[in-house]
Amino acid sequence: MRDDDNDLPKDLTHITPGYRRALWIVVGLNVGYGLVEMVGGFVSGSQALKADALDFLGDGLITFLGLLAIGWSLAWRARSALIQGLFLGALGLGVLATTGYRVLVLNQPEAELMGLFGAIALVANVAAAAVLIPHRTGDANVRAVWLFSRNDAIGNLAVVVAAGLVWWTGTAWPDLAVAAVIAGLFLQSAWLIVRDARADLRKATQPG
Repeated sequence: MRDDDNDLPKDLTHITPGYRRALWIVVGLNVGYGLVEMVGGFVSGSQALKADALDFLGDGLITFLGLLAIGWSLAWRARSALIQGLFLGALGLGVLATTGYRVLVLNQPEAELMGLFGAIALVANVAAAAVLIPHRTGDANVRAVWLFSRNDAIGNLAVVVAAGLVWWTGTAWPDLAVAAVIAGLFLQSAWLIVRDARADLRKATQPG
């Protein structure tokens, strides 16, 4: 991050050139690998990989929205964050629904492919989260982008662990359990983002 970025207050992080560069890096990493991992999820039959690929794609799209929101007023940045939170919540509910269906079908995923894609995804997510660490504080829009990237890193670590458990137990249950945990993480972060966005909206609409 450049020296002139450090001269700005934390609540203006969204307008710095360093933040713009970080967002473009995160968009490229997440959308690119999200497409790759979705294919891997279908090939390996892993629900956890599919759930994590959705998180990648959602993170990339929402990060792009955060990029567009740079320079907007506080009220519109809060509305952007509110959209991000609702989108993340919808992803979480979608993962829960598909996980419930998978329990009825219960096809065992291929642990080797699941572990391979999960490990590569973990590297990509750690890289994305690392570039955002200096920009994790600020308004609701800034915090939403950080939470999306942080969730990706945590989710991928869980996928790697699930792959090992699938191989060890010979069942699909660890994969299903991890998908449910990832969904729960989505919903918890969605609640935090919506809460912060509503607080920013109240602040922006207060007179004086």
